[in-house]
Amino acid sequence: MSEPRRLRCYQYVNRPYAPVRDLLRREPLELLKRATTSAAGRAGALAASLHVEIGGIEVGVDVRPHLHGIRESPGGDGQQPVIRLEIGWEASRTPALFPSMHLELSAWPLSSTETQLEIAGEYRPPLGPVGKSIDAAVGHRIAEASVHHFLDDIVAQIGRDLREGT
Repeated sequence: MSEPRRLRCYQYVNRPYAPVRDLLRREPLELLKRATTSAAGRAGALAASLHVEIGGIEVGVDVRPHLHGIRESPGGDGQQPVIRLEIGWEASRTPALFPSMHLELSAWPLSSTETQLEIAGEYRPPLGPVGKSIDAAVGHRIAEASVHHFLDDIVAQIGRDLREGT
């Protein structure tokens, strides 16, 4: 089995921490699914979908997001409050052909009106030595872009949900 590849990216939400935390706590898996299906323009779809454009070619795959757990630190003693969601996804069809992701989505207050979101985690390239070569050539760029797009989609969905009061 190949070595895991690390990923990390962050984004900001122009919303206070408390409503963002409450949304992540209340319906985390539904939020992740809405973010990915909205981004793909398929709000009624059963599977979430991730799409990335690399070199003018769109690469997309239906995924099954998973929530493995939620941890919260309330802050205090000079520490910021933070909520962490342990998430992952794998391809809905032919998961052996695509990397599975194991990530942590964290959120904490940046200011009274802004929340920072960060995704950090890893994936393992599929297909053994062949997959490792593909990952070295282009796969890692696709994986990194998909995580960045995923986080952008989550930020946009949080904005929509909090505007709509859901």
